Amino acid sequence: MPELPEVETIRRQLAPLVVGRRITSAEILDPRWCVPQSVEEVEAALVERRFRALDRRGKHLLWRLEDAGGPAGTVVVHLRMTGVLLVHALDDPEQPPYERVALTLDDGRVVRFCDPRRFGTGRWFARDADADAWIDARLGPEPLEDGFDGRVLHAGLRGRRAAIKGLLLDQRIVAGVGNIYADEALFHARVHPLRAGGALTARQCDALADGIRRALRDGIAAGGATIDDFRHVDGVTGWFQHEFQVHRRAGLPCPSCGTPVVKRVVAQRATYSCDVCQPRPRGVARRRP
Repeated sequence: MPELPEVETIRRQLAPLVVGRRITSAEILDPRWCVPQSVEEVEAALVERRFRALDRRGKHLLWRLEDAGGPAGTVVVHLRMTGVLLVHALDDPEQPPYERVALTLDDGRVVRFCDPRRFGTGRWFARDADADAWIDARLGPEPLEDGFDGRVLHAGLRGRRAAIKGLLLDQRIVAGVGNIYADEALFHARVHPLRAGGALTARQCDALADGIRRALRDGIAAGGATIDDFRHVDGVTGWFQHEFQVHRRAGLPCPSCGTPVVKRVVAQRATYSCDVCQPRPRGVARRRP
């Protein structure tokens, strides 16, 4: 699933191509994309409107629209597991597979939402404030904003007995972090993924907040990670998968100490760590890579 760095990469690439451009036609080819709203309702909200901004909140893209009278609402887009946004010229003979939405712009480009598993969504809000309230009710703090630090993280983890790896996947604790960046952040912070979240000290939370920011910024700098489906708007893959410290590196040497990285299942997700650099909590058995 695209995480914050992948979505931010798409936002940065897409914004210069669409902001200020008018949507001359909108085709929603798969009604599941906008359920529970109707295809007709969302197409009507999009056509003849201009993109005035392209924002991001966690793993969501916020398409801010305007018409002649000013701001005209927001579409909240989630790529989910396999969604991609591609930009093509109108006369491009290549037709990407699994197309679900096509927006034709006034400069002849077409923005296509493609998604083989059909989990990606778009939800229309007539007012920005309604979109922001809807998404803020579902997401925790933005980890790359100035207000996010160890104290915020420590407060969010207080009293939680679940493993910290699983808690980092909870978007109400911190927005935008998924499986890849949780593993990388915990390695940077030297925190074991099975340690109880509520047991982390203030110092460990400081280190983990720094580790989260470091992992996310490294991911953005590398254009995101492509393991299966993620693509840039021009179809190019990301690069961060070549820079992983521990994720998907079971049996390979830890980049810090040389001990083989181990793989476990934590919170039903494949999880990678170094049991030397990230000391195991009491009672957790040593595991071979």
